[in-house]
Amino acid sequence: MEELERLRRGSAFGAAAQAYAEHRPGYPEAAVRWSLEPAGRGVAGLRVLDLGAGTGKLTAVLTELGAQVTAVEPDPAMLAQLRRLHPGVRALEGSAEAIPLPDASVDAVLCGQSMHWFDMGRAVPEIARVLVPGGPLSALWNADDDGVAWVHGLHERTRGAGAPSLSRRRAEAANFDVRQFGTEAFGPAERAEFPHGQPHTVATMVALMGTHSQVLVLRAAERAALLAEVEDYLASRPETASGEFVVPMVAAAVRAVRR
Repeated sequence: MEELERLRRGSAFGAAAQAYAEHRPGYPEAAVRWSLEPAGRGVAGLRVLDLGAGTGKLTAVLTELGAQVTAVEPDPAMLAQLRRLHPGVRALEGSAEAIPLPDASVDAVLCGQSMHWFDMGRAVPEIARVLVPGGPLSALWNADDDGVAWVHGLHERTRGAGAPSLSRRRAEAANFDVRQFGTEAFGPAERAEFPHGQPHTVATMVALMGTHSQVLVLRAAERAALLAEVEDYLASRPETASGEFVVPMVAAAVRAVRR
């Protein structure tokens, strides 16, 4: 993603913060536990930084598991939703490139659906600064399982404007290693996948589609036309036309350990 496009799309979420909080999927517990495993003890009591925390989808899982969470998010509207939903969590305005925490102050750094928005050349040294030696840096991304026929068809209709497909996420994960960003502070990356799903109706699936950056930056008429096409497609498929259905998903996770 080119720099100007990254900045344009990354700054679009605030306008849809409430819908994001309502409709975006969370993360499977198994993926979060795997991400934190290198810390060498259970999740309870771990000091975890949720970096690029959005409205708190990952924060929710971490707090349920007993972690001591600090959430950092640059967008004020997204941060307001996180504070509303998780009033007991320490939530700070900040970015991956300028983390408002002291050196070696967290046991793990997790990034849910956010690392692709970072300026990694600046973010990786900052993450290394706040993370204790032996602590994991983990990134998680939800992806639609486009190996399922109706999901594949939906992705063809939206021309990649909605949730990333599993095939795309696998390609990105295979090429990811924090050491390529000019630091030897981290060991080699490890990867894993965790199947899960999210219940939806046609209406909520259309609302979810409207929270994705490529849709948010469209002109109003183009956005309305795309969402109408999504609605028509879902209404035409026997798997999704009537009542509630489950969107098959996979959480793709990558982790590397601070040396």
